[in-house]
Amino acid sequence: MSEDAVILRRDGAVGTVVLNRPAKRNALDLVMRAAIAQAVRALDADASVRVIVITGGESVFAAGADLNLLVDKGAQDVADIALGQYWAPVSGSAKPTIAAVSGFALGAGCELAMMCDFIVADASARFGQPELAVGIMPGAGGTQRLVRTLGPQVASMMLLTGEMISGERAFQLGLVAELAADGLVLERATDLARKVARMPPKAVRATRRVLRQGADLPLDAALALENREFLLLFDTADKTEGMRAFLDKRKPDFKGQ
Repeated sequence: MSEDAVILRRDGAVGTVVLNRPAKRNALDLVMRAAIAQAVRALDADASVRVIVITGGESVFAAGADLNLLVDKGAQDVADIALGQYWAPVSGSAKPTIAAVSGFALGAGCELAMMCDFIVADASARFGQPELAVGIMPGAGGTQRLVRTLGPQVASMMLLTGEMISGERAFQLGLVAELAADGLVLERATDLARKVARMPPKAVRATRRVLRQGADLPLDAALALENREFLLLFDTADKTEGMRAFLDKRKPDFKGQ
């Protein structure tokens, strides 16, 4: 992993991936994409880490793809790069992921944030998919995640005009889970990550499975999936510990069993 491309931190059960190419506004070239992928894989493999936070700087999360990577390439050239391989560790992470966004999250940067389980941002955040302005379109989930989160009206406006939306509007529309005070995005995201990390791991994994798999299923099928996962958790030790702790008026000690 390139130490210049990202900074990887561990603080107890929370691992943090900091995008670190400020001179290029964290533009996502192959080096940075590979470093992000490697960092997330490393945190996924670390049993002491339960939640992953991905963040950038105070004025930019990631300003999009580095166009130097793409400008002279044809369709087969881009297909051969297989850009999806770099995003698979993030979108498929076995652990909850939180994006902490200040400043610009544009193009591939916006797509990266949306791959996470949820986004914490501040009023300085700007989300956008401006790919049409350079002759292409989003290719890492931008169209599909936007329309599923914001609906066709706002998604179409953003995609077809390249207009950005502010952190405040993104919060109002449901793209952002929480609007933090300016300068406190990473602190708030880390606080929430610690809260997630204290939850029983099997219940966390089951909830994420239902959220992700059930979203595109008919309601009856999604409810059946939810009920199956709900019942299976009754065979876990953490269920008994959680309920007993509540009844005993003490904090639970979840073991992931």
